[in-house]
Amino acid sequence: MAKEKKEKNFRKIKRNNSWISILFFTLAIGLLTVLVLAFVEFLFSYAVDSKASGQYESIKYMARLYDSNANIEETEKYKLLNEEGREYFIIDNNGEVIYSYGKNTCSDIGKTVYLGISDENVVAYKDTEIGYVYPTNNHALYLDYKSFIKNEFKIDEDGVFIGTRDEGDRTIDYDRINNLDNLDDMEYASEINDIVSNKLPVWLSVDMGDKTLIAKAYITLSANDLGLFMIMGIVMSFIVIILFIIVVSNVISGFVRQRRITNFFFTDHVTKSHNWMWFKTKGEQFLRRGSTAKNKYAIINLVFVKYRTFCLCHSIEEGEDVLRKVNDLILSKLEKKEMCAHVTNSNFALLLHYTDADDLDASIKALITELEQIDTEHKFAFQAGINKLDVKKDENGKILKRKDLDIDKEYNNACAARATFEGSEDSGVAYFDNKLVEEQKWIDMVQEKQQQALDNEEFQVYYQPKYDPRTNELRGAEALIRWQSPEYGFVSPGRIIPIFEKNGFITEIDHYMIQHVAKDQKAWLDKGLKCVPVSVNVSRAHFIESDLAEQIRDMIDKEGTPHNLIEIELTESAFFDDKNAMINTIEKLKSYGFAVSMDDFGSGYSSLNSLKDMPLDVLKLDAEFFRGDNDNNRGEIVVTEAIKLAKSLNMRTVAEGVEIKEQVDFLAEQGCDMIQGYYFAKPMPKDEYEQRMSN
Repeated sequence: MAKEKKEKNFRKIKRNNSWISILFFTLAIGLLTVLVLAFVEFLFSYAVDSKASGQYESIKYMARLYDSNANIEETEKYKLLNEEGREYFIIDNNGEVIYSYGKNTCSDIGKTVYLGISDENVVAYKDTEIGYVYPTNNHALYLDYKSFIKNEFKIDEDGVFIGTRDEGDRTIDYDRINNLDNLDDMEYASEINDIVSNKLPVWLSVDMGDKTLIAKAYITLSANDLGLFMIMGIVMSFIVIILFIIVVSNVISGFVRQRRITNFFFTDHVTKSHNWMWFKTKGEQFLRRGSTAKNKYAIINLVFVKYRTFCLCHSIEEGEDVLRKVNDLILSKLEKKEMCAHVTNSNFALLLHYTDADDLDASIKALITELEQIDTEHKFAFQAGINKLDVKKDENGKILKRKDLDIDKEYNNACAARATFEGSEDSGVAYFDNKLVEEQKWIDMVQEKQQQALDNEEFQVYYQPKYDPRTNELRGAEALIRWQSPEYGFVSPGRIIPIFEKNGFITEIDHYMIQHVAKDQKAWLDKGLKCVPVSVNVSRAHFIESDLAEQIRDMIDKEGTPHNLIEIELTESAFFDDKNAMINTIEKLKSYGFAVSMDDFGSGYSSLNSLKDMPLDVLKLDAEFFRGDNDNNRGEIVVTEAIKLAKSLNMRTVAEGVEIKEQVDFLAEQGCDMIQGYYFAKPMPKDEYEQRMSN
């Protein structure tokens, strides 16, 4: 759910809203264009309507002239009408032409039009020769101005009016017309206006009772009219062009702004290159494509080891400069469609294409080798965790798309592989596989079951005896934990103790072990058995508690066990923590009557320094002293001197991990106090240990 919400929020940021502006301005331009065309139409309609109304009044006059001379002969009436100089004809109610004057170019079909200026309805007819003006179905006269301008006027290549198609015998100075600058020129323009004016015919009818007069009306458009129309068209076109430029500018600025926002969210502020958001977004888009399903890819978590230490010793600025060098070097090695991003301070994410696993391994190791030497003054280390994305196929061998790929999960797997180097400061390469998955599942299961196992006492105490090498007498034992799980059976400590140490549950285990050992010791005492001291490990995590000694004392006192039968065993690594707190706790434990021992002496690097400061009772020699070849006797020399040193400090010695008789004889000869190892006994359940005590 959180992942989906994050992706949704990112899509909101990334979404380009320029289309809203584009749509708005496109609609605005379209509307303005319609308005411009409507306005031009209105101008032409108004001009046609006004001029047609004037013509209609003249034709009505002819009809009145005909009616007012009812007493004279028809031929005389026609003569009076002919004097008007207008082509006309008269028809009877049957549509038969009674009389015609001039050339009859009237069409046969007429339509009723409404002349707004004269406020009358008139039947109008289109002229068959010059039919630019004609009646329409919506009861208006229409001027086809586009065809009129195209066919009747001359326009030069610069868009300047230069006259009409038919100029007669007159000569016109067009340069003079186009550059009017004085009164004489204006008069000349007026004179020329009559020449270039265009009379567009339309036939209008007047009802005279039993007859109808149909006369030719002229819609006269002059150069001035045309100029007005052209100026209005140019102005409106200019406005449309300006708005178009605004739209284009807005769209471009919107894309630029969107690109800046996207770059901001996709850019790492340290390397000035790509960040995790870019890697996740682009990587998922790329890997989910069908075209990439047939190829193998690897997601890599590359870590700059001890980057923080470098920044601490030098500066953050120098550290970031090194990160930029690392990023640039990686980018220089990438091929097309491979990716790299700076994720966190010391982490880089890579997406690499590969065909052969060995080649991939060699490439990563070669890259790490170059990165180690990126600064001539410093030797760096880099660790890589690799998660391979192999080609997936169904049961029929068909390649499957990675449509559900989650790059967060895949990168986390690479990080899990890299985490196997935890504690190491050396360069290395690790691969994510099913074993890692199983290990993580095991860790999760242990952490899920740990409290339940503790409450149900599924953890069992095993005892490994310690013997005197000279007399073979039982002198002590070490308590070791085992898990007898109802679900998973017997589980060795190596599979659970490291988990408990990491998650902090080890402190609960320490309490559990101390309580059970104290209880067992008390029970054996009550049985009359000869009990020997049993050592119990206490984790270094416990020593942050200032009252640790009191806690141990109270737990043992609660069981009624003598303090001398409990030995508190510390690992050498615990001595690297708070030294003063450690010394204070040891002194308290000794004051309460507990013996304190150091486990794994020799496994660290500060053992002698620890011995100098810590008031210990027992020194346990690490088992590694007794393993491996000893041809040059160096190991024996170290053991001999360690035993001498312990005796000089009034400390008893225990050698653990002893498995052969020759080692026992050697240690007995050197005066080692006790031996713990498989030569004498392995760790055993308390019932078996109790039997040993009885024998």
